[in-house]
Amino acid sequence: MASTEGSGRGMPEKAVYSVIGMTCSACSGQVESVLRQLPGIHGAVVDALTNRALVTFYPALITEETIRETIEDVGYQATLIQDHQTNAKSSQMCRIRINGICTSCSSAVESALQALQGVLMAQVASADEEAQVHYDPKMVSYKELLEAIEDTGSVAILITTGYMSQFQLKVDGVSTDHSMRLIENSLRSLPGVQDIAIDPKLNKFSVSYKPDVTGPRNFIRVIESTGSGRYKAMIFPETGREVHEKEIKRYYRSFLLSLVFTIPVFLTSMVFMYVPAIKSGLDRKVVNMLSVGEILRWALSTPVQFVIGRRFYSGSYRALRHGSANMDVLIALGTNAAYFYSVYSVLRAAASKDFMSTDFFETSSMLISFILLGKYLEITAKGKTSTAIAKLMDLAPETAILLTLDSEGNVTRDEEIDSRLIQKNDVIKVLPGAKVASDGFVIWGQSHVNESMITGEARPVAKRKGDTVIGGTVNEDGVLHVEATQVGSESALSQIIQLVESAQMAKAPVQKFADRISKYFVPLVITLSFSAWLVWFLAGKFHRYPKSWIPSSMDSFELALQFGISVMVIACPCALGLATPTAVMVGTGVGASQGVLIKGGQALESAHKVNCVVFDKTGTLTIGKPVVVNTRLLKNMVLQEFYELVAATEVNSEHPLAKAIVESAKKFREDEENPTWPEAKNFVSITGHGVKAIVRDKEIIVGNKSLMLDQNITIPSEAEDMLAETESMAQTGILISIDGELAGVVAISDPLKPGASEVISILKSMKVKSIIVTGDNWGTANSIAMEVGIENVIAEAKPEQKAEKVKDLQASGNIVAMVGDGINDSPALVAADVGMAIGAGTDIAIEAADIVLMRSNLEDVITAIDLSRKTFSRIRLNYIWALGYNLLGIPIAAGALFPSTGLRLPPWIAGAAMAASSVSVVCCSLLLKNYRRPKELDGLDMQGVEVVK
Repeated sequence: MASTEGSGRGMPEKAVYSVIGMTCSACSGQVESVLRQLPGIHGAVVDALTNRALVTFYPALITEETIRETIEDVGYQATLIQDHQTNAKSSQMCRIRINGICTSCSSAVESALQALQGVLMAQVASADEEAQVHYDPKMVSYKELLEAIEDTGSVAILITTGYMSQFQLKVDGVSTDHSMRLIENSLRSLPGVQDIAIDPKLNKFSVSYKPDVTGPRNFIRVIESTGSGRYKAMIFPETGREVHEKEIKRYYRSFLLSLVFTIPVFLTSMVFMYVPAIKSGLDRKVVNMLSVGEILRWALSTPVQFVIGRRFYSGSYRALRHGSANMDVLIALGTNAAYFYSVYSVLRAAASKDFMSTDFFETSSMLISFILLGKYLEITAKGKTSTAIAKLMDLAPETAILLTLDSEGNVTRDEEIDSRLIQKNDVIKVLPGAKVASDGFVIWGQSHVNESMITGEARPVAKRKGDTVIGGTVNEDGVLHVEATQVGSESALSQIIQLVESAQMAKAPVQKFADRISKYFVPLVITLSFSAWLVWFLAGKFHRYPKSWIPSSMDSFELALQFGISVMVIACPCALGLATPTAVMVGTGVGASQGVLIKGGQALESAHKVNCVVFDKTGTLTIGKPVVVNTRLLKNMVLQEFYELVAATEVNSEHPLAKAIVESAKKFREDEENPTWPEAKNFVSITGHGVKAIVRDKEIIVGNKSLMLDQNITIPSEAEDMLAETESMAQTGILISIDGELAGVVAISDPLKPGASEVISILKSMKVKSIIVTGDNWGTANSIAMEVGIENVIAEAKPEQKAEKVKDLQASGNIVAMVGDGINDSPALVAADVGMAIGAGTDIAIEAADIVLMRSNLEDVITAIDLSRKTFSRIRLNYIWALGYNLLGIPIAAGALFPSTGLRLPPWIAGAAMAASSVSVVCCSLLLKNYRRPKELDGLDMQGVEVVK
């Protein structure tokens, strides 16, 4: 039934527009803002660099032409270059790992990707070294995407391509190109195989395929049957986590190797000079004024500068080649200045009999060592920000028991296989205490399954034949045989992981602040560094400060050089760049562990400002499992016949109230497990009112009072009295008309979720007001509102009216969150600043939402708002620290305090401070992992709410 809160309108579509006239991010932001305010817009991404707008919208509510006209009304020329139909069919998404990318490099990679013809959207997250690219495979291939990234100087590795599945295999026994081609041709001959990428060095085959047609066991079987069985295929062992671990180990080894050379340099320059016996040996002259100590320091610092520090040279070259500057540029300039000045000093000492040289070899080597230590700590800490994904991945079992059935369904064989080898339609045996290996449905057995790790539902859910199960959940007692329906990237667990990964990649609007600064940061620091050196050098040359200020081991030029180098290496753009993404990553990860899936930084940023929450009623404030509590016939007919006609009409609807009526009708057919209802012809769903159809040559109309009046059906006083009675008890009255005459009234009750009133009370204490907007009648809506403590009620609202109400609240200055669960809530979810979908609701509602509450508990509305506030508090703290560090550190490094206090930061200390600043920002974000939901929620008994699907 769709009378109160249901309407069918399809999935969101996409359209791409060419937008001419934008010159900066402010222009694109203006277009995005206007588009997002339109009804029916699910999302909009506008890029001034590529002059494109990618708009996700609901075609039932808005057209491509309306969107184009809106863009032109803002003042830009807009042309539809790819409509939603071709886009929906041809667009793909791929995820690419970019090893070693820094914060300031990510924008360069994004620009390179977006410049490619056929790329719809590209997002690069430096925090987890990953890019997510939406593209048209007819116009550009993923190989071209990898080449574009590698042209920027980064190393790109394809993780997965969509929307088809990909499986990676390692094949042993392959020694020649002929063997490679033989295996490739064998794989391509399989139906369903779309593409094959080969890495000959690793003997790696990446197979893209349609999971409905084929699967990984078929690939292994074909490979091992090729070439007389001399080839052995296995799942490629390397994972993203292993790649991250390798990078950590690489930095750790580089740091330890640098210490082998740096510690002797440090000792010879700063410690042994105070040990007379050793000092005399180090000061012994070799050639003219060139000493043994200088030769040792030169020899030891050279491999640190050019071998261990090679990564900084290559990083600088890549950045400068593309017209940008990053942290590597600052490090390379600072260490080169110290090293080559030292080389000049040493060579001049070797050529002179009276020149007393002063070298800074310890500066360059110690600087590189401290920076490597900082990078090691930073990458280690960054890895911990994404532990939520690792925990989700660990939910999947390692193995599964595959059953082979005969034609009569009897088990003929079972074998243990790697769970990653499960294919669609496989039958899996799940033992008591084991994890369910794949999404599917039970074909034999009964048990209870603990789904808390996925849905947050505390109590085990009963499962029997025909019930669905979710991969990663735990079977409690009985044995189950499950037929796999969703495998690989299509499984619920994989989609949750993808959603969290996408959320952690999506930039929060506040990140634009750091992006703007990073464009000018490095050139500004280089200018300040040169200015600091020049000012101190000129001041020394013209005797503007006492000679006593100059350390005994230096002259005025060397003192000025140290100030310049210190400024260059103390500045840290990375801390600014990490301030937002690390906090968003940890925040979304913590949310996922609490059953709150937050779709990115935009949702987090909007949620922390929310001051008004709009609740749908059915399935949101109420349990969403309504039951028929009373039936009154107004026509002389058999009750069973009455329900047969009504059920035949309502069985075509997905609305909870419709399901309640059908379930009530089943009581009259207890002898049938799945009763067949009479055929319903000319079925029509009247949005926000009800349904009608022709059943047994009779016109059946089921809906609310306004639908009956619209259909010119008279409502007798007896029916009016029953409607008033049901509404006063917070029940919903449904009217049924047969051949234009009112035949009966059905009263349906949907009890409130436990703790609903307490949640509303807590929201009030958080200065967030609550409103009910429902398609149900005024009486029922007011009764529910009084019970939970909500003062503002909007009833009998159609889906588009819900969205209009949300926009009215926004126009009044409110930041609005909409909480709903049905298809009819989608327009309001899209219109709201933050859409929150109840996890037990429809897929369309979940797709339209910004935040998904997996546990279907209202308390998670509070958790989502509170977590977003805590996350943005952490982001502000990160920015204060990152900006404050640079604003204080750069003047101190430039010698601002030296005249009054004698405080001078040697370059190696400045470098250590720079490394520590990035680590401190990441660690500050990691403190979010200690997040605890508000204490007021601890007393709520809402974990026992079970929504039976």
